[in-house]
Amino acid sequence: MPRYALKIEYHGKPFVGWQRQNGLRSVQGAVEDALRKLQKDHEGIQGAGRTDAGVHAYGQVAHVDLARDWEAFRLSEALNYHLKPDPVAIVDAACVDEDFHARFSALERKYIFRLVSRRAPVTHDAGNVWQVRHDLDADAMQEGANRLLGRHDFTTFRSTICQANSPVRTLDELTVTQHPYPDGTEYRFFVRARSFLHNQVRSFVGTLERVGAGSWTPDDVSDALNATDRAACGPVCPPHGLYLADVTYPQNPFQKEP
Repeated sequence: MPRYALKIEYHGKPFVGWQRQNGLRSVQGAVEDALRKLQKDHEGIQGAGRTDAGVHAYGQVAHVDLARDWEAFRLSEALNYHLKPDPVAIVDAACVDEDFHARFSALERKYIFRLVSRRAPVTHDAGNVWQVRHDLDADAMQEGANRLLGRHDFTTFRSTICQANSPVRTLDELTVTQHPYPDGTEYRFFVRARSFLHNQVRSFVGTLERVGAGSWTPDDVSDALNATDRAACGPVCPPHGLYLADVTYPQNPFQKEP
């Protein structure tokens, strides 16, 4: 039975998140419903990671086993036809080895968070960015971010309902960049690690925003981390600025032959 990897892009607003939930709209459920138009008895898809309600993706990855051989491009085209009008797209597909697993084979996950500072409400990016109306100090936010790099107990920065067995994770990158935005400024947080805890990225960004606003110092970030206490965390920012940007594997399943 051939196995296929799917690279999936979606807008998170209409969904309760990635994970299938009975009676509720999820991204996983939308893709599986589309697959049932091609094969009624498929066993479902496995995703690289769960995203919460309102979180978007450029590069979610899932795998599925199907009974027939599909040319990858035709599979993606057929799924995109059946996914309409949901804001979900299969941007690439590939036939992979049977030992490929979207979640367990992954080496790294990359997230981007978009934060816009401007007085006037955003219009074109409404629902796609977190907006604040005060100025932020990107250098201070980067200094605070640097305090979080490396291997730590991230209890402070994970949800109280997180189901991970351990709060210890290694954070490989947390970079803050500043970009022009019409009548304002956009700040992008690039976050990279093998795996993440529930609400970890949103907890980071919400805390660093307080640093950028001057309410916290970078030393306060270190103190919060060392407290290993959820109550020491800054505000958890809203989900709609967060994007699962990429998932990397030992071999890129979507790499085209030269």
